[in-house]
Amino acid sequence: MNHYSGFVNIIGNPNVGKSTLMNALVGEKLCIVTAKAQTTRHRIMGIVNGEDYQIVYSDTPGILKPTYRLQENMLSFVDTAIGDADIILYITDTIEKADKNAEYIEKLQKVDCPVILVINKIDISAQQDVLDKMAWWKEQLPKAEIIPASAKEKFNLDTIFTAIRSRLPLSPPWYDKDVFTDRNLRFFASEIIRENILLQYDEEIPYCCEVVIDQFKETGERYDISAVINCMRDSQKGILIGKGGAALKKLGTASRIAMEDFFQEKVYLRLFVKVDPDWRESKRELKRFGYEY
Repeated sequence: MNHYSGFVNIIGNPNVGKSTLMNALVGEKLCIVTAKAQTTRHRIMGIVNGEDYQIVYSDTPGILKPTYRLQENMLSFVDTAIGDADIILYITDTIEKADKNAEYIEKLQKVDCPVILVINKIDISAQQDVLDKMAWWKEQLPKAEIIPASAKEKFNLDTIFTAIRSRLPLSPPWYDKDVFTDRNLRFFASEIIRENILLQYDEEIPYCCEVVIDQFKETGERYDISAVINCMRDSQKGILIGKGGAALKKLGTASRIAMEDFFQEKVYLRLFVKVDPDWRESKRELKRFGYEY
């Protein structure tokens, strides 16, 4: 029996629902989903297996104009994703300006691999707006398949899956059939904490923080996890901790509950806050945090 496998790399601007779509397609919550921009920092893979196929989805950071070294490295993940894809899944919606990423539209016009363009969030859009966007994108990317969808409402996911499945190259599986992501539990622990930072704190705080798991120990009865939240200034450290430690306690409780739901295990979580002023610009620190290769 023939087998088909391929890397489906998901790209697009922030806030178009890339991570929501990735999670829906994989059937697992692998990516942070919040209303704030720049939620995804790393390239995260989710793997779906069938009897004769394997789809390796790869969610990338949103396309943006970088203003510091961290964002430059995040954008490099997007460029890599375009270069090594078997299929590109470009996500847009009816809200953003269609020509916002002229540079990347030009790149998509030149790629050799199939491009599937998903117009997301049609559940909050007028039908004519959707039709107008579909027509505009068909002019820009005449070889692409254009699919209107709603990741939140799980509308047209089957159409997206069929489009992907029909374009997979003939290939043996890249990963074992029981693997559903390339990331380990430590990574997801840090992402869960970072997601709750995004949800709990406002303004610049989430974007100045990076979470490092110092300890992840399986005791047989629970996971013992110790994490350090790196921020850039003493004032941010004070906000993260809060009066009498109340804010950090709230963050720890929300993160622990989310981890127990994700891991299906009891979790004992300890959080610490450290000031690291230059981590977003330091090549050494970015490498330690997984942003430099």
